[in-house]
Amino acid sequence: VKLGNPESDGPWYSIIGIVGDVKDGGLESDPRPQIYRTYLQYPARGMTLLVRAASQNTGLTDVVSKVVWAADKDQPIYKISTLQQLVGDSLKPKRFCMWLLQVVAAVALFLAALGIYGVISFAVRQRTHDIGVRVALGAQRRDVLKLVIFEGMRPALIGLVVGLAGAYGSTRVLTNLLYGISPTDPGTFAAIAIVLTGVALLACYLPARQATKVDPMVALRYE
Repeated sequence: VKLGNPESDGPWYSIIGIVGDVKDGGLESDPRPQIYRTYLQYPARGMTLLVRAASQNTGLTDVVSKVVWAADKDQPIYKISTLQQLVGDSLKPKRFCMWLLQVVAAVALFLAALGIYGVISFAVRQRTHDIGVRVALGAQRRDVLKLVIFEGMRPALIGLVVGLAGAYGSTRVLTNLLYGISPTDPGTFAAIAIVLTGVALLACYLPARQATKVDPMVALRYE
């Protein structure tokens, strides 16, 4: 093969092997066509030495340095790190963005749970007389629990469905922030639905438990 213009006077190269794809632009980038050339024919001012070792012992740095200096004692060596460190450094901006999103999501989840709890508690106080009448007529504790939780979970579940639909529609925004996982991963969406449902259920259960403690005599005198 000849690189560049086939009509140029550039050298011809013989293909001696094929290697796997390399994501040199980052884990989220697509592999690009590349050619490896021997440094004896294509020397470069800066080169990278890749060493495969059985362990990541810190003493390996000294061993590699001695081997290089044995070949050229004036050869400078810098930026020695493991492959895991290089990958971790390349992911720092993405990790910061994801951490920031997690903080915002946690705050939003807390505010949503607080809002549900406040609304249901207010609704229970507004229906104290109604609940007292039901208890006086023979309603059991579980009946009151079902009534309050059902009325609280109904709008919460509707909001959950709408939210998941909106999240599915906005997955393209997260495409560049993810690696090794699909933005529409079913397991992730299922986990989100379970967590949000559990939080909403807990926020509804606390005021519902308070409603079961309503004294029917006090409630009947409420109005």
